[in-house]
Parts: sequence; C-alpha cells; structure tokens
Amino acid sequence: MQDPKWTEAVLAALDKAHPDAKPELDFTNPFELLIATILSAQCTDKQVNKVTPALFRDRPNAASVAKMTEEELAGYIKSCGFFNTKAKHILSACRDIVERFGGEVPSDRESLQSLAGVGRKTANVVLSNAFGEPAIAVDTHVFRVSNRIGLAEAKTVEKTEQQLMENIPRDKWSIAHHWLIFHGRRVCSAQKPKCESCTLTEYCRYYKENH
Repeated sequence: MQDPKWTEAVLAALDKAHPDAKPELDFTNPFELLIATILSAQCTDKQVNKVTPALFRDRPNAASVAKMTEEELAGYIKSCGFFNTKAKHILSACRDIVERFGGEVPSDRESLQSLAGVGRKTANVVLSNAFGEPAIAVDTHVFRVSNRIGLAEAKTVEKTEQQLMENIPRDKWSIAHHWLIFHGRRVCSAQKPKCESCTLTEYCRYYKENH
C-alpha cells in the first residue's frame, strides 16, 4: 500500500491538472450509459456520441431495443466497429433487462455482469456514473497512467483495479477514474508521453526511471 500522503498529493495534482474531468459518453439515464459503454469498446467516445442520439431517439429504452432485429440495430451502430458482435450483445442484454429485471437496468454488479457484453469494466462505469456507486473502471488509460505514476504496480487490469482501490480513498474512486483517463488522453499518451509538460513528474515513477 502506498503512503497515503503521497497518494493524496498525486490525486491533488491530477485534480489541479484536470478540473474538468467527467464522463465523456453522452447519456441521460442508466440504459443510455449501458448501451453507450458497450458501444465504446474499441471505439472512441466521440464516435459513440455521434451514433447514440438517433438510436436513443427512436429506441429510448430496453423494451424498444429488444424488439429490433440485428440488422436494424446494426444500421444505427455500424460506424462503431465490431458492430455485428455489439448488436448481438446489446439485443441479448436488452431482452434480459426486459425479461429478468422489469425493463430497468440493474444497479448491482452481479446482475450487470450477467448481461451480454458487460464485463467488470463496463459494470464499473455504469455503477459509478449512473448509480453513484464508488468504482474504478480500469481501461487502457487508467491501466497505463496508474502503473506509470506508481499508484499501482501490476501486470493485469484486475490487479491494477485492486491496488487502486487499496491506495485511493473510496470517496475518490470514481473521480480518480476520470482524472486518470483525462491524463492518459491529454498528457500521458501510450507512445510518446508529454513528460515535458506534465505536472506530475515529481511524483512519477516512470519519469524518474526514464529521465
């Protein structure tokens, strides 16, 4: 476990660097966030946000999506990549939501992860952003940035999440997730991190080892 004072300083620096950090998928309810998050796999949030307005306008809930054919749904989401698989998952998930959960997206992890196309990361995104449950969804940015800085030291997504939950105060889990994503997108890129303009270098293990 990290020194809590060091972790607090890192989180404060991330907050100062990215005060605007927030979910970048557009949604107004748990159903919309669930569908958008499934679509966001291997696809940018920006592209998902171009696709979902028409879909949610025409099919505003799980019951209306569940009545679609794969071809109909694919027509809305084809620019999102892997659209055939995503269409299958979304239709299956929506049918389960209707049949098993009374048409409402469930608000507990086990039920969410029982839906097609919903792994732990997607469940965490929905729990955190739609239901206000503390959670850290470890995507590629969170994994990279947290391990570079030293908030985690893990080879897998699962262990990274576990270590972040141990090191970061519970009431900061959800916002820390967004800080790390913004830092990964804006500063700490995969190939060429912008260390020269990063405000976290005094804390960062990667910077100390490479400069």
